[in-house]
Amino acid sequence: MNFIKIDLDNWKRKEIFNHFLNQQTTFSITAEIDISVLYRTMKQKGYKFYPVFIFLVTNVVNSNTAFRTGYNSEGVLGYWDKLDPLYTIFDSQSETFSGIWTKVINDFKGFYDLYLSDIEKYSATGNLFPKTPIPENTFSISIIPWTSFTGFNLNINNNSNYLLPIITAGKFVKKGDSIYLPLSLQVHHSVCDGYHAGMFMNSIQELADNPFDWLL
Repeated sequence: MNFIKIDLDNWKRKEIFNHFLNQQTTFSITAEIDISVLYRTMKQKGYKFYPVFIFLVTNVVNSNTAFRTGYNSEGVLGYWDKLDPLYTIFDSQSETFSGIWTKVINDFKGFYDLYLSDIEKYSATGNLFPKTPIPENTFSISIIPWTSFTGFNLNINNNSNYLLPIITAGKFVKKGDSIYLPLSLQVHHSVCDGYHAGMFMNSIQELADNPFDWLL
């Protein structure tokens, strides 16, 4: 991974960044993504939904520096050239979850195999973060498959300078012949605006509508 430092004094976003960082303004947006085509294609190939979803979201996150901007461990502002997903897995026996990460690669099948390997190795450990060390260049994904929602908000109170996106999905909603996924994106306004949030959701929908371009 490479981390590129931002020259704040000469950054075109300097005024916006400072304003919303001082205010500590975050916001979330929730949309229903039509995953009908994606779901049918995935099922035909025998793939599980969660790794498909993780791969899709990670591709969109990595498509724009706004979603990869944050502070590194030394407190330096910049952006990573690539982020890897840190996602939650549920243990039905203990009714608790763990957070693990999988290195993302461009080939879906390759990522899928890495995901399955990590799930087999790190499930049901009883640990919150069983796969360590966790790289700096990770962002958070989770799914709440037991319930749908029309809004979702997650608050981080011990790290006011956490700038990376947080993505949460819910239970599928069936409407006629279509299947919708409630999807929430939470961002820090210092690095992301409504434009970026809208672009994120539109890109997710576009990939979901065209799985043959990346899933097969």
